[in-house]
This record gives sequence, structure tokens and C-alpha cells, in this order.
Amino acid sequence: MPKSKVREKVRKAKKSTPEVEQFAAEDAKLESPKWLAPVMVANFLIGLIWIVIFYISSTSYPIPGIGAWNMLVGFGFIGIGFSLATRWY
Repeated sequence: MPKSKVREKVRKAKKSTPEVEQFAAEDAKLESPKWLAPVMVANFLIGLIWIVIFYISSTSYPIPGIGAWNMLVGFGFIGIGFSLATRWY
């Protein structure tokens, strides 16, 4: 029975070159720092709590003197959380 040429092509394709092995080794080394996920989640939660307090207090707190700018502060924390999320892998 003749051998299939497709299987032979697949075997040749599966052989790895040193360049492919080098990239695989670099990918294995890439890890997020241990502090990244907790800081990211903390920023999300601080921003969320900041905005909830702002709404519950009828725009008086968390910082009474800045008024509606409290929303910007809350969304700033959330934005920092999202920027950290882009570095998480």
C-alpha cells in the first residue's frame, strides 16, 4: 500500500527550528509581575467605590470641595485599572 504524502508533509511541518524554539522559550519566560493583578483589581474597586459614594452622598463626598470632579477621580482610578489590565498576561 502506498504511503500518504500528506502525512509526510505534516511530519516535516512539525519539526521545529532553533528560531521557533527560541521564541517559544521567550514566551514561556513572559509572566506578569506578582503585584499587577492585585493593584489592577484594587484600582477598579477604589474607582467603583469612589463613584458609588459620590452618588449616595448626593455629590457631597468623598472630597466635598471639588464637586462633580469626584466623578473624574473615580473614573481615573478605573482607567488606571484598565491600563494595568493591558499588561496582564
